[in-house]
Amino acid sequence: MSLTIGVDIGGTNIVAGVVTSTGTIVANARRATDPTDPAQIETDVADVVTELMQTHDVVGIGIAAAGFVSANRREMLFAPNIAWRNHPLADRLERLIGHPVIIENDANAAAWAEYRFGNGQGKADVVMLTLGTGLGGAIITGGDLVRGAFGAGAELGHVKVVPDGEACGCGQRGCWEAYASGTALARDAQRFAREFATAAKPMLDQAGGKPLTGAHVTAAARLGDQAALGLLHQFGRYLGLGIATLAAVTDPELVVIGGGITGVAGDLILPTAREYFVKNLSGRGHRGELQILTAKLGNDAGIIGAADSARTPAADIVPA
Repeated sequence: MSLTIGVDIGGTNIVAGVVTSTGTIVANARRATDPTDPAQIETDVADVVTELMQTHDVVGIGIAAAGFVSANRREMLFAPNIAWRNHPLADRLERLIGHPVIIENDANAAAWAEYRFGNGQGKADVVMLTLGTGLGGAIITGGDLVRGAFGAGAELGHVKVVPDGEACGCGQRGCWEAYASGTALARDAQRFAREFATAAKPMLDQAGGKPLTGAHVTAAARLGDQAALGLLHQFGRYLGLGIATLAAVTDPELVVIGGGITGVAGDLILPTAREYFVKNLSGRGHRGELQILTAKLGNDAGIIGAADSARTPAADIVPA
């Protein structure tokens, strides 16, 4: 049974695992991420991979990274939440690790894992959305990942939803990510607290004097705080509106929702998202309606998908 290592580089953490050919993680490790220091990220990735290779023989290493990946899966062309610009990540990691490395967009990796081993099994047309620091996206159509001509396809978080709207980490304004992501939720909570300090007290109590985050909003919402519930409702509304737009473009069988926010607050967000998807679906009643499901593989999807891509390039795999 061949083993590969998958590494998921996020905006706040590096997580890695040794993965079997059936998508099972048999060992894992984690490091904190400093998104402002690419050199340190590389050192941390090499460190965590070396740790895992000390006890496991592996045939490949796949890196799932948040950002635009070159078509040859060697460079990070751009990342909105990590300081990568035309960065030769695979080359640099190979020099540190001494082993071949491939890079995959993190949402693509998660989508591939769900398609191969999760809730997407048996479905040829799947969209994946990952809700975390940002909003990642991936499209599988006819069993193939959509990469685009230059490797930057399916960056769904940077589809414009509000003209000249909120600033996004990509440098543009009004992107979907600026309304449905952990960063957006924290920003909206902090803004609400500045304007309505009394109403925001339950959320501020959860924060304990620290800047408000999405986790504080979720904790207050679970205690019944109406302001926090309202912020999560707004998040779900934008999520559902975006999914309806995607349905008009790609007409998938399934949208899989993953990422850290889903695991923490999915039950508070997804009912509203499903409601607003249905309300805004064009041609409703005269077309099949897609399913919206949470990721079966949870936060492990990026690791599993990157590892599977390292074993066999995704474009070469024939679905069962």
